[in-house]
Amino acid sequence: MYRHADQGWRHQPRVMAPQTVRATALRIAEHARAHRLHGVRAVLHGGEPLLVGRDRLRLIARELRSALGEVASLDLRMQTNGLLLDEEWCALLLDERIVVGVSLDGDRVSNDRHRVRADGSGSYDDVVRAVRLLSRPEYRAAFAGLLCTVDVNNDPEAVYRALVDLRPPRIDFLLPHATWDRPPPGPGGAVDYANWLMTVFDIWNAEGRPVPVRMFDSIEAAGAGRTGFTEALGLGSPDLVVVETNGAIEQADWLKTVGSGAAATGFHVRTDSFDTAAAHPGFLARAPGLGALPVPCRRCEVVTVCGGGLYGHRYRSGSGFDNPSVYCAGLLRLIKHVRAADRPPSRHRLPEGDFEALASGGSDAAAVGRLAEAQISLRRSVLAYLHNAGALTGEGWRCLVREEASALDAVLAQPYVRAWAVRCCEALSTGAGDLDTGRVTEMALAAAVRSGRRAELAVPLRSGAVHLPSLGRLTVLDGAVAASGEVTLSVEGGRVRARDVEAAFEPTRYLTAEGVRVAVEDTDPYRNCHVWPPAPRLSQEEFGRWQELFAAAWYIVHRDHPRYVDSLVVGLRAITPLLPVPGRNVSDTSRHAFGAVAVALPETAEDLALLLIHEIQHAKLGALLDMYGLVDPAHEELYEVAWRPDARPAEAVLQGVYAHLAVAEVWRRRTGRKAAEQARHWWSASVAALDAVLVGGGLTPLGLRFATAMRSSAGAGPVLERG
Repeated sequence: MYRHADQGWRHQPRVMAPQTVRATALRIAEHARAHRLHGVRAVLHGGEPLLVGRDRLRLIARELRSALGEVASLDLRMQTNGLLLDEEWCALLLDERIVVGVSLDGDRVSNDRHRVRADGSGSYDDVVRAVRLLSRPEYRAAFAGLLCTVDVNNDPEAVYRALVDLRPPRIDFLLPHATWDRPPPGPGGAVDYANWLMTVFDIWNAEGRPVPVRMFDSIEAAGAGRTGFTEALGLGSPDLVVVETNGAIEQADWLKTVGSGAAATGFHVRTDSFDTAAAHPGFLARAPGLGALPVPCRRCEVVTVCGGGLYGHRYRSGSGFDNPSVYCAGLLRLIKHVRAADRPPSRHRLPEGDFEALASGGSDAAAVGRLAEAQISLRRSVLAYLHNAGALTGEGWRCLVREEASALDAVLAQPYVRAWAVRCCEALSTGAGDLDTGRVTEMALAAAVRSGRRAELAVPLRSGAVHLPSLGRLTVLDGAVAASGEVTLSVEGGRVRARDVEAAFEPTRYLTAEGVRVAVEDTDPYRNCHVWPPAPRLSQEEFGRWQELFAAAWYIVHRDHPRYVDSLVVGLRAITPLLPVPGRNVSDTSRHAFGAVAVALPETAEDLALLLIHEIQHAKLGALLDMYGLVDPAHEELYEVAWRPDARPAEAVLQGVYAHLAVAEVWRRRTGRKAAEQARHWWSASVAALDAVLVGGGLTPLGLRFATAMRSSAGAGPVLERG
C-alpha cells in the first residue's frame, strides 16, 4: 500500500488507538447480532502488525473476542513478514488463537529483490527462520501458509522449490496490484504472469501436488461448480470491509491502486454501522453474479471461474470499473491450461513427510488426497475381483467400464460403493447373502449422467426406488410398477428419466460452509454399515437444522482447530445422519466407507465439531492401514482401554488412540475447568493405551515407527490448571 496511488497512509495514526479497537469490536458484534452470523473473520494487517507489540496485540485479540462474546465465533487472522517472530510470539498466537500467514517471495534472490530492511539488507534468512519456527509441531496450528507476490523477473521454478521445501500448510500466489492506467510490470504484460504461473503449475502437478496452492485449487474448484478459495477469482459476494487505524470504514485495500480516496466511504466506526457502509455505491457496484460484470466478461467461456478477476484490476480512467481485468488475457490462458491438465498418476505411496504428518495427528490436503486416491484404486480393484469371479457381468458392467475415468472415479468416490462391494465379496466367499449385482447398473447410470453420455438400462427397484450413487434417489410413483421390482431408466444430456412410468428424483443435498461442501447421504441402501442405525431421508426442516449447525461447527473447526481443516475438506465427502440416542452423542466411521462420517445431530456446534474431528481421524488411519501393515496379524494380545468396556486388539487401540488424542486437543483449545479436565482425561487415557501397545510387541517396524511418532507428538500432556 505504500507504493499505491493513494498515499493516505501518511496521514493515518501508526497504530489503532484502544478506543478505536473497542468501537470496531462493538460494530462487528452489532453486525453479527443483526445478521445472526455464526462467525466472523477478522484479519490484522499493516504495515507490519507485529510492530504493535505483544501486549497491545493480546489486548486487541481479547477486545474483539470479548465484544463478540456469545454472539458469534471469531476467526482471527494476521499477515506478517515474520521478522519479529520468536517462541514468545508463537506462544501468544496459540493462546489468543491467531492464525498467521507469512509473506515470502521465494528463494533468497527472489525474496530480497523487494523485501528488504531499512538499511537495504535482505530479509530472506530471518523470514525462513520464522517459517521453520511456525512449522514446529507445537506451533503449527498457528500457521496458515505462505503468501508470495509474483514477480516475472524471478525464476518460477526456483520460487516454487524454495516455498515447497518449507512444507507450508498452503501457498498463495498473488498478482501485483495493477490497473489499465498502471499496467502490471513486464514487457509481456498479463501473458507474462500467466506463463510464469503455468510453469509453476506444471511442476506442482507433475510432482503430485505436494502442498495446496490456493490459486490452482480455486480454478479447479470453480470449474467443478464448487466455491473457490480466493477473492481474486470467482463470482462470490464482496464480503470484505476495512477499518483504518483512525476508525474510518473503507472498501478493500486494493482500490488504493486506483487513486487517492478510491477506497474511502466517508463512514466511521464511532458513528456508522457496517450496514450503513454496505449501502455505499462502491459496495453495491460489486454485487455478486454475472449481471454485475462487464459485457465482455459475461460472454467469456471461463467467466464462472474467473469472475472478472479482482475488482480493482478492472479500473480504467473514463470507464471506471466497467472493464475486464487488466490481467484478462493472462487469466484466460492460465485457467484454460489448468483445466486441460491431467492430474498426476496415483502411485499410492506416501512421501516421508506425509507419513510423519499423519503420525503426528495432522496432515495437509495433499496427504489426505493421496489417501483418497488410494481408496479409489482399491474400489476399482474390488470391482475387478468381482468381475473376474463372474459376479459382475452384463450390460450394466459393460456400460460402467466404458465410462470416462473422471466420471467413474466420481461415482467410486461415493463412500458406500466399497461397503456394497465388500458385502458382495463376503457373499461370494460364504455362499450366503445377496450379491446385489444391480448396484453396478445404478453406478453405470450415475456415471453416464456425470459424463453426459446416453444410456438406457433396466435397474432393480429397492422399495420402489433406484439409488444412483453420488447423485440421489429416483422413486417410482406407479405402485404396480414399483411392486414389480424393475424399471428402465434412460440418460441423455446429463439427465435421468424413468421410461413409461412417473417417477420423482430426490437429489443428494449438500451442507456448505466456507471452502467446504459435504453431501448428506440419507438415502443410500448401504449406509447401514455403521454401529448405529441410520436415519431416514431428512425433511427440509431437519436438513435446515443440519445446515445451520454444520456451518457453525465448521467455523469453530476453522478458527480453533486449523490443523484438521485440510483433513475434513479433502477427506469428508458425506455425512450420514443417524437416529438419535437419548442422552448421548453418537458417531461412527466404517473402514469400508472412507469419506463418510455417520453422526446423530448433537445439540451444539461445539459437539458437532468435536465429533467430525474425532471421526475424520478414524477415517484417515483406516485408509493408512489399507496401504500399510502397522500391526502383526499373528499378534493376539488384547489391551484395556478407557473408552471401551472390552479389551481391544492392537489395531483397534491404535485407532482409538489416534482419534482420542485429537479429542484431547479439541478440549485443550477450549476454556474452563471442565475443558481442562476433559483434555487431561483423554490425553492420559490415550497415552496409557499407546504405551501399552508400544511395549506389547505386536507392531511391525513401520507400525512401531508410527506409534512412536504418535507418542512423541502427544508430548507431556495438557496442564490441568489451563483456562
